Amino acid sequence: MRHRKSIPNRSYRIADQIQRDVSELIRELKDPRIGMVTINAVEVTPDYAHAKVYFSLLVGDPQECELALNEAAGYIRNGLFKRLQIHTVPTLHFVFDRTTERAADLNALINLANSTRAKE
Repeated sequence: MRHRKSIPNRSYRIADQIQRDVSELIRELKDPRIGMVTINAVEVTPDYAHAKVYFSLLVGDPQECELALNEAAGYIRNGLFKRLQIHTVPTLHFVFDRTTERAADLNALINLANSTRAKE
């Protein structure tokens, strides 16, 4: 029974390592479409064949950046081969994470509501 519990932990450890390594590898890319990227999360499939890499962007166009990152996914994956000590390095799929954008919008709405309430 102990072995089954370690599998999800291993999956989390690998996702965490991929997140750190991908962050470093992205800094090496020279594509001007890739702005100031932050890797927010990595979800790895149970068979380690695929990984969704969620990113946010401080500066730049999200669609262009997502396209550029997915075009560079093979290069980044090759960089992971050299760093990760696992048999299967997942195929990377970059997805723009709108969570921080939504949080900022929600925060602006809350501030607006509070300032409107304060005036009454």
